[in-house]
Amino acid sequence: MGRLFGTDGVRGVAGRDLDARLAMRVAAAAALVLGSGGPRYSGLGYGGGDVAEALAGKRRPLAVVGRDPRASGEFLEAAVVAGLAGCGVDVLRLGVIPTPGVAYLTDLLRADFGVMLSASHNPAPDNGIKFFARGGVKLADEVEDAIEAKMAEQAEAGDAWGVPAAGFGRVKDAEGEAELYLAHLLSTVGVPADADTARPLTGWRIVVDCAHGAAYQLAPRLLSLAGADVIAIGVDPDGININSGCGSTSLAALRDAVVRHGADAGIAYDGDADRCLAVSAAGEVIDGDQILAILALALNESGRLAGGTVVATVMANLGFRRAMTEVGIDLVETPVGDRYLIAAMLDGKYVLGGEQSGHIIMLDHASTGDGMLTSVQLLATAAASGRSLAELAQVMTRYPQVLVNVHGVDKAKAAGSGELTSAVEAAQAELGDSGRVLVRPSGTEPAVRVMVEAVDSGQAREVADRLAAVVRDAG
Repeated sequence: MGRLFGTDGVRGVAGRDLDARLAMRVAAAAALVLGSGGPRYSGLGYGGGDVAEALAGKRRPLAVVGRDPRASGEFLEAAVVAGLAGCGVDVLRLGVIPTPGVAYLTDLLRADFGVMLSASHNPAPDNGIKFFARGGVKLADEVEDAIEAKMAEQAEAGDAWGVPAAGFGRVKDAEGEAELYLAHLLSTVGVPADADTARPLTGWRIVVDCAHGAAYQLAPRLLSLAGADVIAIGVDPDGININSGCGSTSLAALRDAVVRHGADAGIAYDGDADRCLAVSAAGEVIDGDQILAILALALNESGRLAGGTVVATVMANLGFRRAMTEVGIDLVETPVGDRYLIAAMLDGKYVLGGEQSGHIIMLDHASTGDGMLTSVQLLATAAASGRSLAELAQVMTRYPQVLVNVHGVDKAKAAGSGELTSAVEAAQAELGDSGRVLVRPSGTEPAVRVMVEAVDSGQAREVADRLAAVVRDAG
């Protein structure tokens, strides 16, 4: 059996790759690995504690658990909560809430760890389990390995956990804690949630597409409280329509609504709202690279871009790289995945990073990528500048970029192919300085991703298709 954890937690088709038994076992192992934590929130009737008490079994650890609206999230949440409580962890059930909301509340409520049930931008049949360590940070590889090792150890013992020293965990519904997350987001643009004050988005009409996902309740309220006239779509989740023809993976509905309603801009989130993309008044797509460039320039101009540096992944568009160079902003490059962005940002003490898909991390305000935070910061930046999103996005030229996902191949075999290595080298030599080639195995899907950039879109497509054929032959 391969490694259980992928790029972003444990993910698969619900009921097949990820069933209730596996969810319970993963949760129980995580409880045993992550649950011996420090002082925690004591405001919900559980009492406080410290590390010594936890290790002595005198107090129970605390976990917060959230989910997106997928139908499978209901039974998987029940399984996760059972695994946690059965191993002596108190649980606050946050209900339907964006992934970054779970991260924020893990920190704010001083929980020992947080759990989110979501498959992010994937279709409804998929689901996943994401963990946050104390402070709301994603787990390091070695911690995930420890959880997998604990699962194997428990399986050998027959998955019998026994009675925890401090007793079984208690479970409490805590959907109202999402208001604390909303108030935090508003505070980042100077809006106290309970005060009559100037609103940065006053005069702006915004269409927001929530992908029938985790942000369907909070995101329209956020932008409205920030002063915008909000038109909300993708806000009727039924458990199976998440990310279906809507949200950040399918922008046609948003683009149409922005133009039809004469809006100033549009915002689209994915299923768990840890990313967002934008649309201009004319319906033009503004991707994560452009959003990152806009925010980087704004922070740099105000002296708040730590180290004059922005962090991006290897997928960042060539136009983004050149734009940053032109304004004197340094670029640190990481593998794909917001966990790698965050690691580099923490290591270099940088405050801004992101990727083309719309994962933007602003460490001054959040411990992980946050689509709702990104959207309100982006729109407030535009409103303060007196310029439209389209004007701000002109800071960079987006080079044609072709991405081909090659499914049905052995990722490891393809990665080790000498023929593929030679083909990539030849393609890069063909493109020279005016293009770029990247071939990598997906961390979230059984596929190999082939990305080619070039000044000419036709050349990019031809090279990408050629390399995809080599991948198929190699795998």
